[in-house]
Amino acid sequence: MKVYFLSVIIMVSFFSCNKQQEQTALPVNNKAESLLIKEKDIAKLIYTDYILDDRTEAIVTNWFEYAQLQNAINKVKKGDFTFFKNNNKAISELLRNFKQTIPVEVNTPSILVRITSLETKIYKLESILKLSPSKKPEILELTKELLIAFSNLNLQMNKKLEADNIVIEKPIN
Repeated sequence: MKVYFLSVIIMVSFFSCNKQQEQTALPVNNKAESLLIKEKDIAKLIYTDYILDDRTEAIVTNWFEYAQLQNAINKVKKGDFTFFKNNNKAISELLRNFKQTIPVEVNTPSILVRITSLETKIYKLESILKLSPSKKPEILELTKELLIAFSNLNLQMNKKLEADNIVIEKPIN
């Protein structure tokens, strides 16, 4: 009887230890998964996303660096930050070439300021992604700032070309 009672106690304690280990393992997995940024997280960010109008699109069609940057931004919108992780040399080269190859039609001080702002946001996001214990809200906030900066660049280029196409007739005296 003592042997039976002792074996039951050992079995119960063995199974209860197993359950406790499983329960502690689940929150760790949920926590790691909750740090992942997904497309739905980025879709929840509230900002105005300006796209290029037809005139601006025609001008930047041959601007290869703009297309590369736009591709990287579109990937960020889908939750893919691979371009910004451990890619400092490629980012620096892209931004240098981006500023050097601006089409003449949109090469104005107001657009250069937007490019500088965008460059700053790119470097901030890249640096926060390098840090291993980065927090999801922090990354989302910098992602929002990057998306806003890119959107503002698009808006400014649209405004510049719109202003260039306005024909104002002066009254004849």
